[in-house]
Amino acid sequence: MSIIIRVLINAVALGAAVFLIDGLNVDTASTSETVIAYIALGALFGVVNAVIKPIVKTVGCAFYILTLGLISLVVNALLLLLTGWLAGMFGLAFTIDGFWPAFWGAIVISVVSWVLSLLLPGGDGDED
Repeated sequence: MSIIIRVLINAVALGAAVFLIDGLNVDTASTSETVIAYIALGALFGVVNAVIKPIVKTVGCAFYILTLGLISLVVNALLLLLTGWLAGMFGLAFTIDGFWPAFWGAIVISVVSWVLSLLLPGGDGDED
């Protein structure tokens, strides 16, 4: 059940980022296609973060220490770019117009998912 909740939180956070940030786009023909696209993107983004992010954190541990964690903003943007690339490979209608939209979108996604995790029962808000 928690996996479904995480996917839905990611989907809502991605929706907020697409709404707020120019350069992040989901181009679908109908509302049902949009909902399905966001749920698929939420799942894809969750898999990318679950698989790749721990590897990057382990390998780049010195950079995290050296930059006092600020490198995580760049890593999150790159993971969002990777999600956009994978979405294109899977035929999802999600596009990112460059690094800076991904950077600001990653910040929006982090904040929105953290707030939603706080609001859910049993959510401790312990997000990265």
